Amino acid sequence: MARFLFVVPPLVGHVNPAAGVAAELTARGHEVAWAGHEELLWQLAGPGALVFACGLPPGAPARPPGLKGPAALRFLWQDFLVPLADAMAPGVAAAIDAFAPHVVVADQQALAGGLLAEARGLPWVTSATTSAELADPLAGMPKVADWVGSLLDGLRSRIAGGRGTADPRFSPHGVLAFTTRELLGPAALPPRVHLVGPSLGSRPSTSDFAWDWLDPLRPTVLVSLGTANTEAGAGFLAAAAKAFARVEARAVLVDPGGVLGPVPPNVLVCPRVPQLPLLARVDAVLCHAGHNTVCEALWHGLPLVVAPIRDDQPVVAAQVVAAGAGVRLRFGRADADRIAAAVEEVLTEPSYRRAAETVAASFRAAGGSGAAAGHLEQLALESLARLRPGTS
Repeated sequence: MARFLFVVPPLVGHVNPAAGVAAELTARGHEVAWAGHEELLWQLAGPGALVFACGLPPGAPARPPGLKGPAALRFLWQDFLVPLADAMAPGVAAAIDAFAPHVVVADQQALAGGLLAEARGLPWVTSATTSAELADPLAGMPKVADWVGSLLDGLRSRIAGGRGTADPRFSPHGVLAFTTRELLGPAALPPRVHLVGPSLGSRPSTSDFAWDWLDPLRPTVLVSLGTANTEAGAGFLAAAAKAFARVEARAVLVDPGGVLGPVPPNVLVCPRVPQLPLLARVDAVLCHAGHNTVCEALWHGLPLVVAPIRDDQPVVAAQVVAAGAGVRLRFGRADADRIAAAVEEVLTEPSYRRAAETVAASFRAAGGSGAAAGHLEQLALESLARLRPGTS
């Protein structure tokens, strides 16, 4: 039996894949602990999860609307990733001391995990919940890459005593990437990247749902912009609701911020939904091209309409289109007419579903949480073998 410490940021889309892997490790008899945001982890990993609380940056600035390009990258690193690592570092260090893990699993956006694991001489694996970083987006921007490197050097000096040299986003011990070539495409990858496919473990139920509203004789589309786009998505959600007044389909529209007014009778508005069970009952997905939502839809062989908003979403949207599994809209220009036309296209043109089913088959063949757990077990065995008898 081995001990695994998962270090995750306070982001649903980053916790859920890790939770599937953690559940698989627990089922195999290993011990699992978490370092991160207590409330979110108990919600997503279960109330019995062993959680070491980590701090959040004080007075974190709100992301300015419409931020794109270099300005968005600057905000991500300077105002989110680095302050988050500084805030999480004491909790991660305390977790390592108290739990004594054999392996640390550190999310790409929880930089403190990789930095502190390396500084302590612990084997660690990167959890890459989106494929956007894998293709080295800074390869053509050397000055930006140098700037990111200087931020990491400063962070390493502050929280890890300057020890270590590895990029915390790409562990030399391995990277778990929750995708496959059929979606990722032919991009060159860093060494030791394991394409394990989506990790879709069971999740605690967080909402009731009116299952009787679904009509098996009419196609249904799930419309969701994720959990972090309420302000940016108000106009898009309103246009999507209007679009379904002219589409021969039903829509389940996720509106966590309660921004919508009256909607057509074939639209069901919910503040949240049980996404995985619902995906098994719908025919297509309209979303922001968040990596988790895209992969969960494709796991079910569902065609997509994607309207990326920011960050990695344009990259993921391009992968969907290149795979033939969906249609892309420009988020800022997606009015009711364009949304209606795109939804009708993916519902009526069978090639999109066939392509989605091809990606789904690759996901299942990759192994998901079971394959990820296997890689982690192997690393733990190597770690235990280096210990003297009786010290594990």
